[in-house]
Order: sequence, then structure tokens, then C-alpha cells
Amino acid sequence: MRILVTGAAGYIGSVLTPKLLKQGHEVTAIDRFFFGDTLPDDKNLIKIKSDARNFDPKLLVNKDIVIDLVAISNDPAGEVYKDATYAINHKSRVKTATLAKKYGIQRYILPSSCSIYGFQDGNSIANEESKTNPLTHYAVSNEMAENDILPLASKDFCVTIIRQATVYGYSPRMRFDLAINGMSYGAWKDRLLPLMRDGNQWRPMIHVSDTSDAIIFMISQPKELINREIFNAGSPENVYQLKPLAKRVADVIGSDVKIKWYGEKDTRSYNVSFEKIQNLGFQAKFKVEDGVSEILLKLESGDLDKTKKTITLDWYNEITKWHKIIKDIELNGKRKNRKRRN
Repeated sequence: MRILVTGAAGYIGSVLTPKLLKQGHEVTAIDRFFFGDTLPDDKNLIKIKSDARNFDPKLLVNKDIVIDLVAISNDPAGEVYKDATYAINHKSRVKTATLAKKYGIQRYILPSSCSIYGFQDGNSIANEESKTNPLTHYAVSNEMAENDILPLASKDFCVTIIRQATVYGYSPRMRFDLAINGMSYGAWKDRLLPLMRDGNQWRPMIHVSDTSDAIIFMISQPKELINREIFNAGSPENVYQLKPLAKRVADVIGSDVKIKWYGEKDTRSYNVSFEKIQNLGFQAKFKVEDGVSEILLKLESGDLDKTKKTITLDWYNEITKWHKIIKDIELNGKRKNRKRRN
């Protein structure tokens, strides 16, 4: 297949793109590369440095599939960069889906988020038919994208939405602002595992390799089974209350790890069913211990560390700071130069 992937160098894209290439697909990767070029060099990969909001529509010519991964990708960044979150997560993806249909693309896949369930009663398990309850700009913008893109589906334009559980595990574009990843780093570095109060909140998780495989899985499914459909991506074995989850993370790192509580009580809590995607034939392979172990191995080998680039909001703030500094020293689009006085 000839596949166009937006946000291809992101946390998920950096794992998904090599998997697509390994299967022999031709990939056009669109990304701003704010976090660096984490993609391999490959004869079947074309890298396009562009904003997904205004990339050249001609890139869609002769493509078979669009995987629209691009997003401001977590709640803290979404709250600070509200306008960009709606512009990218909602409007940009609606525009891309509309153009994809216009250019005769066969399939469009929207990786959304289980975060749109927001808060569900503790005794309930949300499925794809459950009422949503998005509580953050990130979640609301994802739901808006779903609502505007799903109606574009037709006999010739297959639209599939994948509501991903919270992702964890190692990626070349690493993130330590995700629950399990952040717990793993804190427990390893300081023997203090950061845990948001009060620890009773439910959260579904999925390994970054598994969510990439779920996307690839949809590519091979008959259109009549996935067109106009929403699928939660995850597994029952990876649904946790956060305090018991923290204990499982700590057990991998070492017996001397202690919990470091932070924040106000988390208002987000949702237990999610993955029966629909499992009935289609998809099974997740990884558990929390697998993800923690691979992160631990990378940390101990020195191949991985926590930097501003691994915290999405911190890096956006850093880029914004330097953008302002550069603009302040520019004159007519050029840096101001002062002659030295002898």
C-alpha cells in the first residue's frame, strides 16, 4: 500500500512507521520534526517537513491510505496551547480527511483517544456506544474530530476511528509525560514513583507497539467490517486502577521504591471494554511489566534519559521561548547584526 502518515515522527509514529516499512508499504511521512527526525532512512520512505494544517494536497495523489496521527498529544499541553490543540487535533484532521476523500483515498484511519470517556461511574465499563464525557481540551478536540470525520464515510471512502488507551513503552521519540513511563523513570531515578491522587482512578493502557499493531491490523480488515466504525484499542489485562498499577511498576524497578503523591484528585476515571476489537481478531501482546522492563534497560544502558524533549509541554514551551527570542533579534526577517567597535 501507499500510505500517508501525519505526525509520523511522534511517539507512536516513530514505532508505527518502521513497522509499515517492514511490511513493504510505501510511506510518506509528514511531520514538523519538532522533536527531531526519529525515522529510519529507507527507500520506501519519503519524509516531508510540513505542518499538517497546510501540507501540499498533491501529496495525497495516488495514495491508498491516510493514517492521521498528528495531534497535540496530551492534556497538559492541550490546556496551555488550547488554540493549537483545536486547530490541529480537530480542524486539521477534518481538513485532511475531506481532502483524502476528494483525492480518492480508499481508507482513512483516525487514531483518537479513550480519554473522551473522561469520567465513568466506577461500576461501569464504557464501550464504543457509551456516552462520552470529555473533560479536557485534548479530549474534546478528539471527539470533535470524530464527530466531523465519521459522516464523511461512504462506500468508496472507508473511515475507521481507533480510540487508543493511554500509551506506554519505549519509542525512539520517547515521552516521560505518560503515566507508566513517568512512573518508571521516577522509580528508577529517585526511587520515588510519581502518582497523581488519589490512586483509585481507572485507566486503560496500551503498549506503543500494540497500538501501532492495532492501526496496521485495521489496514488488512475488509472495509465492510470497519467502515463508519469506532474501536477501542487496548486489552482487559491492561486496565488498571492507578495505585495497584504503581505497585506493579515498582515491583519491576525494586523493592525500595516509594510512592510520591502529587496534584489534586484526578477527575478522570474510565474503565473501558475492548471486546469489539478483540471480536474482530486483534489481541494486544504486552503487559505493563514488559514496558517498564524495556524502559529500565534503556535507562541503565545510557541509551535513554529524561530531557525537555521527553516532556511534551516542556519542549513546546522551550520552542516558544526561543521562537520569541529569535523574533526579537530579527529585523525584516533577518537577524540583527551590530558592528564591533574597536
